Amino acid sequence: MSKHHTNNSIIKFFGSTAKELNNSGVVLFITVVVAMVWANSPWKEYYIDLMQTDIAFTVGSLQLSEPLLLWINDGLMALFFLQVGLELKREIIGGKLSSPKNAVLPIGAAIGGMVLPALVYFMFNSSGEASNGWGIPMATDIAFSLGVLALVGKRLPASLRVFLITLAIVDDLGGVLVIALFYTSGISEMDLLHGLLFFGALIIGNYAGVRSTWFYAIIGIGGVWLAFFFSGVHPTIAGILTAFAIPGRVKIKENTFLERLDHLHKRFQETKSIKGTLISKTQLEILEDIKTTSSEAETPLQKLERTLNPIVGFVILPLFALANAGIHLHGDLLKVLSSPVSLGIGLGLIFGKVMGIATFSRLLVALKLAKLPENVNWNMIYGVAFLGGIGFTMSLFINELAFTDESLIFTSKVSILFASMIAGVIGAVLLYRNSKKLITVK
Repeated sequence: MSKHHTNNSIIKFFGSTAKELNNSGVVLFITVVVAMVWANSPWKEYYIDLMQTDIAFTVGSLQLSEPLLLWINDGLMALFFLQVGLELKREIIGGKLSSPKNAVLPIGAAIGGMVLPALVYFMFNSSGEASNGWGIPMATDIAFSLGVLALVGKRLPASLRVFLITLAIVDDLGGVLVIALFYTSGISEMDLLHGLLFFGALIIGNYAGVRSTWFYAIIGIGGVWLAFFFSGVHPTIAGILTAFAIPGRVKIKENTFLERLDHLHKRFQETKSIKGTLISKTQLEILEDIKTTSSEAETPLQKLERTLNPIVGFVILPLFALANAGIHLHGDLLKVLSSPVSLGIGLGLIFGKVMGIATFSRLLVALKLAKLPENVNWNMIYGVAFLGGIGFTMSLFINELAFTDESLIFTSKVSILFASMIAGVIGAVLLYRNSKKLITVK
């Protein structure tokens, strides 16, 4: 397989993945609007009743009964984190995070974009339950931010999109670590041990050469996720662990794959066809061999990631948005938005994110530890920094873990919604102006 063909395949894969993320961002936006309209309509009781509907799963004496909202947040979102884990592993093995030289700038920017928002939040909320929300403004919603970039920055360099994706991936990893280390309490050591034993079984399966995604799905969900659910550790962490246990290597090398394919192709051509529209038994066997050979030339990691991308982007994240973005606006909104929690989140997402991403990027370039991506200028970086302030999905997720007080949860949701919208609009305007300048220069 030629180097040129390989590069084209990588570009095609990256392009299709980015396109899915862009489109899912649009679907996510529509779902948010639907949730907001529904929650503030005369039918809002139906919305609340739906989210509180108990759904039970029973196997023998074991029964799990939780509201729909919890199944979405703890169950379906585990698949979202599984996809995040798969993406992280792929990028570390052979993607944008595999080259330290190319990864330094977005990694540094992501770290700055997490640290400064948390510090801004602490300036307004240093004690009490409100102080638990420091992780909320650290997040970046990758689907939303890429969706905005796609709408206004079609003529901007592709390297800017790569920068944003890498930054958001590292941001997701930071969010996962924050959840695992700071938003987990009341741990059951025995259940946690069971979960780790199941995880160990996945690792053993990987090294033993097990490539069936069903093996990893059954043990990952029925073992790791279930054990973490009962342990007190947030079960979405099981998604990340399962992802890192899934093999990221092919069974046969490129040359072997091409040789086998060429041999099977010749056999198929030489096999005598039968009359009618059907194919012969021999031809059918050859086609099955082609499928098996193709499967062996593909990594289970990429196969599962490709399967999950549309499910997560067009089903799971919109369901999460529908369940969590339905904020019934009531009371004095100005008072709500001027509260310490709201100011901490709002200024953290809008001011902290931008300053963190921009300052750390400037510092790394000034120290010659990194350089700007090809054809990217600082105004574009500032625009992307504002898009980093679209916290939405992960911010809402951490909000549910950080607070138990309903008034704090409501205040936080309102602030996340308004701050994400403001950051997105400012980022869109900056990037659109840069895009127009590029047209003028051309």
